[in-house]
Amino acid sequence: MKNIFLESHNLNNLYFGFGQFNYHLIKALSEIENRDYEITLHSKNIEWLKKEFNTKFKYRKYYTFTRMPLFRIRKKYDLWHSMNQNTKIEPYHKIPYLLTIHNISFFKDPNNYKHLKNNIAFQEKINRSNAIAYISNFAKESTHLYFDVPKVPEFVIYNGNPIRQITLDDSFKPRYLPVKPYLFSIGQISERKNFISLIRMMEKINDFELIIAGKKTTEESLILINEISKLKLENKITLVGEINENEKQYYYKNCEAFVFPSLREGFGLPVIEAMKFGKPVFISNNTSLPEIGGTIANYWDNYDADYMVNVLHNGLNEYYKNTAENKTKLIERSELFSWEKAAKDYNTVYKSMLHI
Repeated sequence: MKNIFLESHNLNNLYFGFGQFNYHLIKALSEIENRDYEITLHSKNIEWLKKEFNTKFKYRKYYTFTRMPLFRIRKKYDLWHSMNQNTKIEPYHKIPYLLTIHNISFFKDPNNYKHLKNNIAFQEKINRSNAIAYISNFAKESTHLYFDVPKVPEFVIYNGNPIRQITLDDSFKPRYLPVKPYLFSIGQISERKNFISLIRMMEKINDFELIIAGKKTTEESLILINEISKLKLENKITLVGEINENEKQYYYKNCEAFVFPSLREGFGLPVIEAMKFGKPVFISNNTSLPEIGGTIANYWDNYDADYMVNVLHNGLNEYYKNTAENKTKLIERSELFSWEKAAKDYNTVYKSMLHI
């Protein structure tokens, strides 16, 4: 039986988008019955994977030194799936190769970029590919705009919603419990998430507090903390750091709105997570976000604080004119994106590349 190698070592960090993608796609692949191929998972900690998936997969332990060309994995798998575009783990031999491209958010200078190390490595992965999957049409279009894409089969396969079911117990309370109605946002705290615009917007708002979830040890988090202090907004804004699944569901379920002014997204998973709870979403009108939010989302065209407040208040007023209907529409939108569908689409791609 043919064997597919999933370069999935980003499973090591489930707090980040790549880790979430790897885990949820693998979980959905495990539910496909009567696969005509075997799958090998690649991870530093394979024991928890064996415990969860048992014999549904084969397993190969990840070692850092396999990043080096001399120590690359030499087994000739029938298909290599590079699940994340930035991984340095590559096959030693030239074998059929599927690349999933999430975004080009690492891309900084459109006028001076091809010689940069990250971009060279990305182009090399594209050149190696026998097929490419993108998580959005935007990811596909932006890749074609800035990089040389060979004439290989290309597919757009949307991510699914990580929150398949709302499992929150009514008695649950998070570590930080809001004291008044609140807005919620979540994501790795980095410049491209544009959380700074939310901080400045909150200077103009008195009826809500703001909760931002995400790792706080980055340089950008210090910038946010300093801005909060400068504007004297400590009582309005809380950076809660990394949160667990129950805390995330609590903040989605009980927020007044989800706010996500990201500058660059290949997809934007938190948007459909918030919609799963029927919450109004306010997002940037750029990159992949309009593709994901559709006509039911509210959009910011710029990040002037007064303008953002106006869009927020107008959007909330429209939402509350018919809360039940709007909530239903948001939930229906979220259900367009499922990991079951994504897994079936990847299964079709796998079979076409394996000729089975």
